[in-house]
Amino acid sequence: MRPHHAVVSREEWLKARKSLLALEKEHTHFRDRINAERQALPWVRMDKSYVFETLAGPKTLPELFDGRSQLVVYHFMLGADWEAGCPSCSFLADHFAGMLPHLNHHDVTLIAASNAPLAKIEAYRKRMGWHFPWVSAQGNGFNSDFHVSFTPAELAGDKVVYNFTEIDSGEAYEELPGLSAFYKDEDGTVYHTYSTYARGLEELVGTFMLLDRAPKGRNEGTIMDFVRRHDEYEETPRQSASV
Repeated sequence: MRPHHAVVSREEWLKARKSLLALEKEHTHFRDRINAERQALPWVRMDKSYVFETLAGPKTLPELFDGRSQLVVYHFMLGADWEAGCPSCSFLADHFAGMLPHLNHHDVTLIAASNAPLAKIEAYRKRMGWHFPWVSAQGNGFNSDFHVSFTPAELAGDKVVYNFTEIDSGEAYEELPGLSAFYKDEDGTVYHTYSTYARGLEELVGTFMLLDRAPKGRNEGTIMDFVRRHDEYEETPRQSASV
């Protein structure tokens, strides 16, 4: 059944579309301004040492750059005792494959980091069919320092810090999502340049961007209530007719 919506002439549609185009252009220019402000952020030198477990053995934060000067880390919600990764993080990570060759050839290394042991990470990655680099930060404090992992004692308190503000601990979980960026200069010094959390991650999800342009939009009751791990959807996707 077609959703209730105004149906107008082509001329009326074109007038409304041009009005929206002006707003879209305003949004694009504002996004450009935000990007410029993001690039202008000051940096923080990373003086703490972290060692991660990887398929190639233990690696420090500088070694995760893999010969490039820029590193982007997705803080993936997969706790030490979890049986599977967060569905929302998994939805986002499904978009990484197409990005990797472009990022790598533009001097950017993209990885995920979780507090689960490496064996559990590898089992879940195999299940999902992913090939992006994914390291274990278990026990090294990295995800805690970037305010995406919380201890039972922290969650038992009144507040925790997430997305640069204090939130009620009842609204937090053991693991939360985030993304952090780093730069490494020629002498090996690493700087933290940017982090984003919560809905700040939405622009990484190309599916959202397409849904926002589809007739029904995201068509959700609560944020991401339609999302499942890609091997857990109950119905076979409808096949489009050949063009």
